[in-house]
Amino acid sequence: MLALLPSLRRYSRSLARSDADGEDLLQDCVEKVLKSRSQWRGLNLRGWVMTIMTNLYRNGLRRRGRHALVDLDETTEMPAPEATGDPLERTRLQGALNSLSEDSRAVLMLVVVEGYSYQEVAVMLDVPIGTVMSRLSRARQRLSERLNAENVITLRRPK
Repeated sequence: MLALLPSLRRYSRSLARSDADGEDLLQDCVEKVLKSRSQWRGLNLRGWVMTIMTNLYRNGLRRRGRHALVDLDETTEMPAPEATGDPLERTRLQGALNSLSEDSRAVLMLVVVEGYSYQEVAVMLDVPIGTVMSRLSRARQRLSERLNAENVITLRRPK
């Protein structure tokens, strides 16, 4: 379980869109996993835990209803270190990721960042594999459009 914590933390933060809510979701997930460990069938612990986290997040959304997005200026801590290149690139990427729907962002994070197969994600999210592929395709397209729309070309003074 300890080896899964970094990927669980990334996934919880991507679902919750904030560090604090992500940590709460992670803690709730770990608590539920430990209480329910007798129900684990001995196959694919990582997939089982990710499914529990996804369901906890969805149940929380249903209880609270839809909540507003967290503004990037309100975040105090980011999980990844600052990039040394373009200082605006990270802000642009976070904004583009936050513009995705919860379902699309979950599929994108599980497939691209966490490296799960389409079939594993379909089982975790309890959707058909075709839905996973279409959500991933739309998420990639939306990210590309959003990042290209905000592309800034620097102007240089003639020498």
